Formats: sequence, structure tokens, C-alpha cells
Amino acid sequence: MTQTTQPSYSRSTTPGYWLDANGNLVPEAKVKQIDQVRNQMVYDLCRMAETESAALRAFKLAAMADVAAFVSLSLEQYGVRTGGEKGNVTLVSYDGVYKLVRQMQDKIVFGEQLMAAKALIDECVHIWAQGANDNIKALVNHAFQTDKEGKINTGRVLSLRRLDINDAKWQSAMQAIADSMQTASTKPYIRFYKRSDATGEYFPINLDVAGV
Repeated sequence: MTQTTQPSYSRSTTPGYWLDANGNLVPEAKVKQIDQVRNQMVYDLCRMAETESAALRAFKLAAMADVAAFVSLSLEQYGVRTGGEKGNVTLVSYDGVYKLVRQMQDKIVFGEQLMAAKALIDECVHIWAQGANDNIKALVNHAFQTDKEGKINTGRVLSLRRLDINDAKWQSAMQAIADSMQTASTKPYIRFYKRSDATGEYFPINLDVAGV
């Protein structure tokens, strides 16, 4: 740890004073030595982290652009012209040592049709509310529960569509769910892997400082 007696990062424009977390000006003589050292260490490391974060973001953008350009180049061999920015793709080096995976993950939200789906499902459950169908009622209630932000879990709702129930009202509810689905945004991911010589298994190249 770098030791210093100089208040390198006081964030105060008033000479001889430091600015504390509450916005108060504190005379430099009143700031303990250990607080000054801690302050400088935290500033040094966090500013380094900001620099590394910006570099990682620039790397991701460059990598995504390179992959998109390559996909476009590859498709042009077949007379297909596209931007190459969309779709999941896995690319492997010629010797199989390295692999990268680009994924485009859609964020799904539901429109007002979901309320119609819930009403139809409730009618079904009310009619079937006997014996083993209590399990379906619990499943439905669980699917439409909201989180602390009032949002419905997409996976839970979509799990209802996997139930094989031959009932006209239920099928109408499933269609309402399908009609309510909208893509709010698409988030790109790119991951890198290296193959183990010992096992042949691919392991991720970790770009997360917390996981290194």
C-alpha cells in the first residue's frame, strides 16, 4: 500500500480543506493520517478499475464488431447479404483450442393481453378445482406472482404453455399469452473459451475480476 502524508484526493477546491461524505469542509489538520492513506488507496484502485472497465467495454464492442463482420463475410459466400449483428453463433479456431460464443438475448415483456389470459385461466381452474387440479391452481398462482418491482416472471408464465391441456378455454388463454409477448430489448453477450489439453473440455476465459 502506498503511504503518503499529502491529501492527494480531497475533492475540495478550498485550499487546506477536505470534503467529507456529507459535503462538509474539514480542515486538513483534522483529517487523520490513516483516513488520508485510506482515501488515496481507494481513489487509486477505483480509478484503475474505471480504466479497466472502460477497456473491457471497448474490447467487447470491438469483438462484437469483428464477429459481425466475419459472419457477414461468411454468408456472402452464399450470396446472402446481412449486417451479421443478429443471431447466436459459435466460432472455433482451426486447431480447436479456442472458442467464442456470441449470444443475443431478448428481453420479453407482456402486453395487456396477459390480463385476458389470466382471466381465462382462472375460469378454467374454477371449473376444474377438484382433486389433483389443485396442483394446477397452485402452479397458475405461482406463475402470475409479481416480484418486489411488480413485474411478472417471464419464465413462469411461459411454463404454462408447456402444459398439454386439451381445453378450448385453456388454449385461448395460451394464445392470449402468445399475443401478449413483446421483445422489449435485445442484449448481446460474447464469451470466450479455451480447451483443456487434458480433458478436451472448454473452460471460460474469465473477464470478471470477481471470478479470477
